Amino acid sequence: MAVNTSPEAPLPVGEVSRLIGRWIDRLGAVWVEGQITQLSRRPGAGVVFLTLRDPSHDISVSVTCYRQVFDAVADVVGEGARVVVLAKPEWYAPRGQLSLRAAEIRPVGVGELLARLEQLKKSLAAEGLFAADRKKALPFLPQLIGLVCGRASAAERDVLENARHRWPAVRFEVRNVPVQGVHAVPQVVQAVKELDARDDVDVIVVARGGGSVEDLLPFSDEELIRAVAACRTPVVSAIGHEPDTPLLDLVADLRASTPTDAAKKVVPDVGEELARVRMLRDRGRRCAHALLEREERGLAHALARPVMEHPHRMLDEREEQVEALLGRARRTLGHLLDRAESELTHTHARVVALSPAATLRRGYAVLQKEDGHVVRDSAEVTGGEPLRARVAAGEFAVRVDVGGDE
Repeated sequence: MAVNTSPEAPLPVGEVSRLIGRWIDRLGAVWVEGQITQLSRRPGAGVVFLTLRDPSHDISVSVTCYRQVFDAVADVVGEGARVVVLAKPEWYAPRGQLSLRAAEIRPVGVGELLARLEQLKKSLAAEGLFAADRKKALPFLPQLIGLVCGRASAAERDVLENARHRWPAVRFEVRNVPVQGVHAVPQVVQAVKELDARDDVDVIVVARGGGSVEDLLPFSDEELIRAVAACRTPVVSAIGHEPDTPLLDLVADLRASTPTDAAKKVVPDVGEELARVRMLRDRGRRCAHALLEREERGLAHALARPVMEHPHRMLDEREEQVEALLGRARRTLGHLLDRAESELTHTHARVVALSPAATLRRGYAVLQKEDGHVVRDSAEVTGGEPLRARVAAGEFAVRVDVGGDE
């Protein structure tokens, strides 16, 4: 219930604590899941103190229980174990502290963990986080590799040594984080995000050695899965070699069975690449030689043809044809000229025979007046009119005699 207060009428701290305690007392018992991070079993004490932590978040709560409650599961429960607790919230007013009073503790079995992981797997798969079309291709030769692994771990050593053995010039940006326990998820997520934010990191490898299902639980955490799915940098999962695949393997862009396998898949082998270069160079040389030999054979075949061995033969054959055609053209032109000359001679003879000069040579004369007009009729002249008579060998003057014949 809301409490009416004001600066003039504030509540004492004790009253506030008492009200909170009354409100919490109304809460019933709840089942709570978490991981035991601290456990205190003092000899002779009738109460056991432990801290229950959410593995995915930095949240913890104190839990107390009677010794007989904890003794029922003491053989299978210790620090780091995941448990389900039936507890009632309690408020300790003098210190203003919330705790849980456990009435029953149950360890979370492997089968139950696997069932929950399967349910989470289906949920994330339905969102498309494991789809193949979302996976990014790894660069052929990464210049800088981000490595997330345990401090001084065998996984770190395997990745670094194998990668540098394959390509000595490769560089690493290593983030050492807890790879199991309550602090694993937040620190692995933080390391992945830091490496993904760097532009010079070409690929991120998350590596861990083998372990039990419980040990690998941080790599199936939903927060980590979503962080990897949001990465713009390709991520390689190298989480041990257990038959139970953590969900990180499904969301990563590439899965490696071991850290050593991750180094082999991320970094090319310089020896293999040099051998491949030599093989391609030899193949190119053989192809070039084969091409030259084929062209040489084609050139030799072309030079062996008769037209290339005796290149003037075609000209000689064409010369004879040209000379024959030229002779034929000359004969044809000669015949045409002879025929034209004959026709011209006949035409000239007819023209000469019909010309006025030929008529004058036969004794005829042409009378012309002084103005050159030819007299064709006697009526065109008058008596005493001077005329000129033109004969074949010249001309002379005449006069018309009107008394005699014209």
